[in-house]
Amino acid sequence: MSVTIVIPTALRQFAGGNSEIEVEAGTVGEALNSLTANHAELKKHLYNDAGQLRNFVNVYVGDEDIRDLDGTDTEIKKGDEILIIPAIAGGTAATATEELPNLTNEEYSRYSRHLILPEVGLEGQKKLKAARVLTIGTGGLGSPLGLYLAAAGIGTLGVVDFDVVDESNLQRQIIHGTKDVGRAKIASAQDRINDLNPNVKIEAFETRLTSENALELFKDFDVIVDGTDNFATRYLVNDASVLTGKPNVYGSIFRFEGQATVFDATRGACYRCLYPEPPPPGLVPSCAEGGVLGVLPGIVGTIQANEVIKVILGAEGILLNRLLLFDAWKMRFRELKLKKNPNCPLCGENPTITGLIDYEEFCGLKQPVVEEKPLEEITATELKNWIETNPNLQIIDVREPHEFEIAKIPNTKLIPLGEVVKRAHEINERETAIIHCKGGVRSAKAIKALQENGYNGRLINLKGGITAWSDEVDSSVPKY
Repeated sequence: MSVTIVIPTALRQFAGGNSEIEVEAGTVGEALNSLTANHAELKKHLYNDAGQLRNFVNVYVGDEDIRDLDGTDTEIKKGDEILIIPAIAGGTAATATEELPNLTNEEYSRYSRHLILPEVGLEGQKKLKAARVLTIGTGGLGSPLGLYLAAAGIGTLGVVDFDVVDESNLQRQIIHGTKDVGRAKIASAQDRINDLNPNVKIEAFETRLTSENALELFKDFDVIVDGTDNFATRYLVNDASVLTGKPNVYGSIFRFEGQATVFDATRGACYRCLYPEPPPPGLVPSCAEGGVLGVLPGIVGTIQANEVIKVILGAEGILLNRLLLFDAWKMRFRELKLKKNPNCPLCGENPTITGLIDYEEFCGLKQPVVEEKPLEEITATELKNWIETNPNLQIIDVREPHEFEIAKIPNTKLIPLGEVVKRAHEINERETAIIHCKGGVRSAKAIKALQENGYNGRLINLKGGITAWSDEVDSSVPKY
């Protein structure tokens, strides 16, 4: 019978660019086997070497996790939708036990639209004023979070960030402005929040969140909000939230897709229940590599801010044990059920994680030193000089076609990373080939993939990619 498999954005490059694929199958396993038979590159992203579904990939039939049904043996019927949900590379009323603070006359006026809502009212606004909320990051998600939480009247807003404002941030990180480029994000955010609502007390932590400082930072706040953009920090935020008993309002984004939920291990699932393990380094592209629609973090971050307010007010209907999926391109929301994993090593019945760990090591970012063929590299200036003496030099661009349209080095051949192995015959092994991408990461992956699949020619990575070419050689080439 015919069923539809919904392919997430992060994996569409391995499925011919398709967002949905119809297959004939009677079980989830048969459907996935049919999918990977026709799109072999998907297999390593979905299954480990033992042929088991990877821990950082969840599969749903409708809104039910197949792990809670019969796994890949789950039977499916005509018209069913199978959703592949990979990790993408972010309570009880949080009121103080003491008497709630009074509002000033100015605050009565400022929050008047809240006060006339029965669901908020005077007591609810006082709860917001008494609340202490810690946001991790002032980037795409942190920008709307900071603005809307401040506007709502959160009494104390903690902000953790150590980055500086870059021009490329301004397409989505609306808490910062052009005048702030090169400035510390936390200072820029603090000024903007103070201007929006001077009643909010800001506690700024210009530091990287680490295993050494997370528990101390979290302990004095009521709600933690995950606005991070990498897996190591995401697992750290989750674990520290569980160990300190704090609700963790989660959000993540990639290209056109976003996720949001509220993790609270005292009442349900934590992030590790959903994704027991992170994907291998480099498997899920960053927003810098994959791109992100500028308004997407605004939508997801605003949803997070909404849930923070509801958690503080003790409202019903928060996103607890529900994962909200949003596709901005199709303007479509989906909701999936989350369940606490009794075997979760952190919040399960017999936890084995009782303290914070080395999250870079956990996420595979600390690779052991292994003997392998060293990567040969060339600078943009060296490449320019080489081209002048060898105009027929092979230059292979492994970016995507839409990136190639934005900027290109003259006389280059486009072979996207996802196609480079099967199109290796188009690269002459008898001639040196320069491989490049935007910044040098994907081109290094392309070289490794070619070498692992038997390519014997000389391959040289352009250090810094086309960005370096624009900086060092030709400033008319746009940077993006």
